[in-house]
Amino acid sequence: MTIRREQLTDPMKTRTGNYFVSNYPPYSCWTPDHVEDVYSALVRPPHPDTFLGIYLHIPFCRKRCRFCYFKVYTDKKAAEIEGYLDAAVRELELYASKPFIGGRKPHFIYFGGGTPSYISTRQLSRLVERMRELLSWEEADEITFECEPGTLTESKLRLIREIGVTRLSLGVENFGDKILQINGRAHGSKEIYRAYSIARSVGFPQINIDLIAGMVGESSENWEECIRKTIALEPDSVTIYQMEIPYNTTISHEMKARGESEAPVADWSTKREWVKDAFSELERAGYTIGSAYSAVRNPETTGFLYRDLLWAGADLIGLGVASFSHIGGTHFQNLHDFEPYIEQLKEGRIPIYRALTPTAEERMIREFLLQMKLGSLGWEYFESKFGIDLRRRFARELGRLRDSGYLELKDEELRLTREGLLRVDQLLHEFFLPEHRNIRYA
Repeated sequence: MTIRREQLTDPMKTRTGNYFVSNYPPYSCWTPDHVEDVYSALVRPPHPDTFLGIYLHIPFCRKRCRFCYFKVYTDKKAAEIEGYLDAAVRELELYASKPFIGGRKPHFIYFGGGTPSYISTRQLSRLVERMRELLSWEEADEITFECEPGTLTESKLRLIREIGVTRLSLGVENFGDKILQINGRAHGSKEIYRAYSIARSVGFPQINIDLIAGMVGESSENWEECIRKTIALEPDSVTIYQMEIPYNTTISHEMKARGESEAPVADWSTKREWVKDAFSELERAGYTIGSAYSAVRNPETTGFLYRDLLWAGADLIGLGVASFSHIGGTHFQNLHDFEPYIEQLKEGRIPIYRALTPTAEERMIREFLLQMKLGSLGWEYFESKFGIDLRRRFARELGRLRDSGYLELKDEELRLTREGLLRVDQLLHEFFLPEHRNIRYA
């Protein structure tokens, strides 16, 4: 999405394109020309004291949601799924042999999708056994597993817990059957309650519920009911995203076919108001707001290590089709398509599609932008790590956002107001370098 300053004013209709900022510089800056940077990084030893994480993309689903923009498949048979899992293990094997890994043990592991819980218990058990043979999980403080409620059984949940998962993330999105159906979700409300009840009985240390504000057909009444039902379940954490419509979604294709520019979802002002109300209700129920998207019941025992370490520059090996990685300062993404990904691994080659090694300034801006999403950040951290006084480097931008009521500048830290936190992805563009402000993001 090409983002221009006039598009960042309110009120703002939801249009096609990326809103959520997940990295910097924009992905469109990553190119095949920089892939050699990855091979160079793999033969260097890691930076001291840098955490390592593993992400595995399992791209299979029962249905494709109308708003989904991830690389997912709904038509793969068991043999194809097993071939894909074999390829992912082979990919990990290739990484494990490189000097960059050099016997390191992952600090966090994330099974994402798609729908990781789509695969069978036999497939999952075999997958984990082979991954552990390559890289020990004994020092992993967090293992996250994403689930679609309708794919869960008691035996599968027990296995997921047995393999060491500490954070189970349930993709609830909404509690209304009609809303779920309109948006193409595969599960219904009954499956939510059944899966949650079993997960509680199994004893996961942390159960997270995902919600989306502004789904097609959603109303204020429906949203209020979703928050009420979420609080009644008492999950350890709640993640709330505001609906966006990237280009490669079913909704965006339907809009293009009809010649429409405005998406059939709530505008940004409405979505922010809904999230604001949700945060207030969650706070009244004893939760603490931990970022622009999350609330936790007990901040001392419940967190999101994957997010926190990635946003502080951790190394990440992303396994699977279209997965993203970051090692030694170089960012890269795997091949986008199923067959080429598998074929390249059969040939013994890491399936890299595009890459970028940001400059020191760009790395600093990346961490600054991502940590802004936490709602506060300390000046000393950036001065110590990058030798930068953010108050001087971004004096004009910070002053403008402070004067607009979106943040406060204190002696030790920057702190976003609630209004600033609710629109942080919009505000982050203020800090992009000039060459990145009017280019396609993804």
